[in-house]
Amino acid sequence: MMIGHAPSGYLLATFLYRTCIARGIARPAFFAAAIIGALAPDLDMLYFHFADHRQHHHHTYWPHFPSVWLALLALTAAWSAISKTSRHAALAFVFCLGGFTHLLLDSIVGDIWWFAPLIDRPFSLFSVPARYHPWWLNFIFHWSFALELALWLWALLLYRRRTR
Repeated sequence: MMIGHAPSGYLLATFLYRTCIARGIARPAFFAAAIIGALAPDLDMLYFHFADHRQHHHHTYWPHFPSVWLALLALTAAWSAISKTSRHAALAFVFCLGGFTHLLLDSIVGDIWWFAPLIDRPFSLFSVPARYHPWWLNFIFHWSFALELALWLWALLLYRRRTR
């Protein structure tokens, strides 16, 4: 997934915001937490380019380990359940849920090490054949890119409906 993470965070926030209104969370903060969370696993791209010099697949770094995001989700869910009025707990939870959603979306055509760090084996639902150069053209011309465009379209439609 190349461009679908930000709209997935927006969609996540759109569907969950009503449950957090009682905590007095401002809409911009809630949506920012979800969108930033949905983008957060790809912050490892900084390390990938500047420290690792593209030596290893960036999905092998800890920000792309589902075990990390599941642990964070469990901790923030517990925090949110214990502190039923905490805005910070709800924001942390939606941030982590955005991060985990990122990994689910990456699993469609990208390798995700679902059992890392215990098992060093990637999983994905589909593969993208390497036919074009540069590499990113392979993803743009693959059918899965239509899913990313659909996420953008869905998010834009919901945004337009809300702002009317």
